[in-house]
Amino acid sequence: MGPLAVAVAVVLGSQFASGADAQTVAQCTAPQDQATMNACAAQAYAQADAELNTAWKSASTFAKAIGQDNALLEAQRAWLRYRDLACTVQASPFEGGTLQPFVKLECLREVTAARTRMLLDFNAY
Repeated sequence: MGPLAVAVAVVLGSQFASGADAQTVAQCTAPQDQATMNACAAQAYAQADAELNTAWKSASTFAKAIGQDNALLEAQRAWLRYRDLACTVQASPFEGGTLQPFVKLECLREVTAARTRMLLDFNAY
């Protein structure tokens, strides 16, 4: 798990079911309450973040080989700012409600998965 995923788990963990451990596949297939949905969304985002970190390592190695490592790093930093702001805005209509963490985490997962595909495509050249 990447450092970002660990930070998300620590910071957002208190917003989920108190004392909740990792949710099982069965619980995440058909969650019965918002706290479980939020915890499952956090797990899904952590997985997406881990996949991004793997793709990043490969893409940055390729970027360095073609002299684009600084440009890729700058783009990644800009993308991180975009992702965080975009998902905060996406979840803002639900601010203060129990649905807000779920909406934000799902946004983070979706945007992260899209960036992972971009990095994998870049590395495939």
